[in-house]
Amino acid sequence: MRLLIIGALEGQLSEATKLAMDGGAKVAHAPSIQIALASLRSGKGADLLLVDVMVDIPALISALEDERIHIPVVACGTETNAAAAVNAIRAGAKEYIPLPPNAELIAAVIAAVARESSDFLYRDPSMASLIRLADQIAPSQASVLITGESGTGKEVLAKYLHARSKRASKPFISINCAAIPEALLESELFGHEKGAFTGAVARRIGKFEEAHGGTLLLDEISEMDVRLQSKLLRAIQERLIDRVGGTRPVPVDIRILATSNRDLGAAVAEGTFREDLLFRLNVVNLKIPALRQRPGDIIALSEFFVTKYAKANGLPERKLSDTAKKELLRAPWPGNVRELENTLHRAVLLSSSDTIGPEEIRMPDGSGLSEVARDHSLASEAAQTAQNLTRAMVGSTVAEVERDLILDTLDHCLGNRTHASNILGISIRTLRNKLNQYASEGETVPGPGEQRTSAA
Repeated sequence: MRLLIIGALEGQLSEATKLAMDGGAKVAHAPSIQIALASLRSGKGADLLLVDVMVDIPALISALEDERIHIPVVACGTETNAAAAVNAIRAGAKEYIPLPPNAELIAAVIAAVARESSDFLYRDPSMASLIRLADQIAPSQASVLITGESGTGKEVLAKYLHARSKRASKPFISINCAAIPEALLESELFGHEKGAFTGAVARRIGKFEEAHGGTLLLDEISEMDVRLQSKLLRAIQERLIDRVGGTRPVPVDIRILATSNRDLGAAVAEGTFREDLLFRLNVVNLKIPALRQRPGDIIALSEFFVTKYAKANGLPERKLSDTAKKELLRAPWPGNVRELENTLHRAVLLSSSDTIGPEEIRMPDGSGLSEVARDHSLASEAAQTAQNLTRAMVGSTVAEVERDLILDTLDHCLGNRTHASNILGISIRTLRNKLNQYASEGETVPGPGEQRTSAA
């Protein structure tokens, strides 16, 4: 990981730097906010900012937000700087580390905030085959499209690929195409020159240049405006980019990974995604199964999250009861691994003993997993019924479908013309004309208080 230390750290900078480097971090130093921002704009980048608490942290975070630079900030200072520490956290710092620095504490904070782990926990056979394919193609330079529902772990798999690639020692840069406004996305990707547009106060290196030598992840690529896709296609094909307001192309050496939770083939058919860009991105497709399709992973992941959040919250070790495990396996998990993680975090906090039972595994609205599973089953049955009804209509004319709908509604209203016309959204005069037509064609039309079934 790349660590940028800002400020003097009251003379203890060298020790903090050594501890971070011993933990595997690549460390750079900036004595002031201005120098730090210049370093970040130049494309040197950082995964974590370790900032002297005496630096104006609110101003630093405000400047980062103004320039759309998203990097977590951790404040450092002596234990006597209590007020400064509180202000730093209020301003948006993720953590506060007291000085003199403790090796274990710095290592723990760096790991927790930067989330550098590239492990992919799995037990299910369907995931095992996917990971075998990922291992096989990881060392290559091929572009990879990672697909799957929201929350299945697409970004985690992208980090897994990078960590096992020949570019593992180089930057892994991610940009969420759905989270950045369309007007700003081009500048975020390709950078801009000073004065290129209002607010461009200095040259800014984009994600393509920042990822030079490493891997660029285009998260939720399906949300990118089709007009920007042509420029992206050129960058991928030629490995050349044009900064906004620039006068000459800039060469880049990167591997492209992309994710999508949408069907890009359907997006191509709709005209919202370029087919040639899809071909460029989809050299290899890794489709992550939904969590409900990989039951072998549910308990393994649940136990991992229970251990993780008990430790993170300073609680005694927790275990899942057998009943709780059965409930977890029955749940539909529409939010996939992300939803499972949040649910187990909540269960750890709600549990009052060392065993987590089904009563602690609740949804945010307080409902239990059994209720969610039942609602999901009912919803699935309703969806299947609707699908069957739609299929039954195929082959019928519009006039036949209209006739059946009108007569079925009249049956439902026991022949009451006024109620039927209100439900159908047509005038009673139109309804009477239709019924007269159906009667002349030999159809049984129920009278007031009647149904066709009883008449039959």
